[in-house]
Amino acid sequence: MRIFLALALLVGVAACGPEKPPQTGPAEIIARGFKIGLMLPDLTTPRWEKFDRPYITSSVAQLCPNCEIVSVNAEGDPVAQRRQLDQFTAQGVKTVILTPVDARGIQPSVDRAAARAVRIVSYDRLAEGAIDAYTSFDNVEVGRLQGQALVAAITAHGRQGQIVMLNGPTTDPNSAEFKAGAHAALDGRVRIGAEFDTPGWSPEEAERESEMAMDRIGPANVIGVYAANDGLAGGAASSIRDSGMPPDTPLTGMDADLEAIHRIMLGTQTMTIYKPIQPEAQNAAQLAVDLGAGRPIRGTSTVSNDTERGIPAMITKAIVVTRDTIKDTVVRDGFWTVNEVCNPAELKPVCAELGIA
Repeated sequence: MRIFLALALLVGVAACGPEKPPQTGPAEIIARGFKIGLMLPDLTTPRWEKFDRPYITSSVAQLCPNCEIVSVNAEGDPVAQRRQLDQFTAQGVKTVILTPVDARGIQPSVDRAAARAVRIVSYDRLAEGAIDAYTSFDNVEVGRLQGQALVAAITAHGRQGQIVMLNGPTTDPNSAEFKAGAHAALDGRVRIGAEFDTPGWSPEEAERESEMAMDRIGPANVIGVYAANDGLAGGAASSIRDSGMPPDTPLTGMDADLEAIHRIMLGTQTMTIYKPIQPEAQNAAQLAVDLGAGRPIRGTSTVSNDTERGIPAMITKAIVVTRDTIKDTVVRDGFWTVNEVCNPAELKPVCAELGIA
């Protein structure tokens, strides 16, 4: 009897066959959740902590409620950022949203992460190495828009002379694209008297560079300043003021920082570029969740870095903001509130004039 029962059990097991592991698809992975690393570059530019981090965090929460966002900021230190990415890789983070401080210097850490199956979304700046996706703006077009606005303002002023160019740092790949777009609009139309690549997007360094240019060219001969972002524009604006130049000397910017909006309202900055951060952040969140869940991803276009070709990219359109369009851009979108735009008290009459209420 014992032999018969044993044989019966063996036959039963053989009939059932080996137990198959449960299938795990994207829906099941999202339901369980996973870790997503968010790596921001610095505290110098206000947008990263004020807008990008909360927008990305809330977008991920909507798409993957059980996903955990682990957020770090390199505070402008490329060595610290490489260490942060290596730590994420060791801690089992599944996807990373990365804005590099030094796009080329981060490559070894990117490649180590990719070798451990960590999927990487390059955010706002295109990192080198084995990244999986990219979301940003058309940075060459941003530079072109800035340059065109500067030429138009100089033409309206009717003055003859030279301009100063304050580009971003060479470690930021976007800087080269802004610069290329700006030169496409400026070259042959204005004379460039001095040009700098400003380390770390530093407003203080931009002010120093502007002062050097004023000393070299002479304030009376400077008819405009190309500043690649609003932090650099702030440094240039201080130099323009201190040198006794006309306060409405044409001056560009980018990022729609609140101080820049105030300068534009008061006439001490000509324009800025508003980059709608919320759709960019939503794109990053969608890409990160899809990559972590194993879904195929698609972009609106593709980009390439030095090692990867055909990287799926989602590109958002940038918008020029001038004094007359503040209400219908940054205020309408809730990027800045009426209260923020119309304070301090000296700005209230300007808000009334512009219909901002």
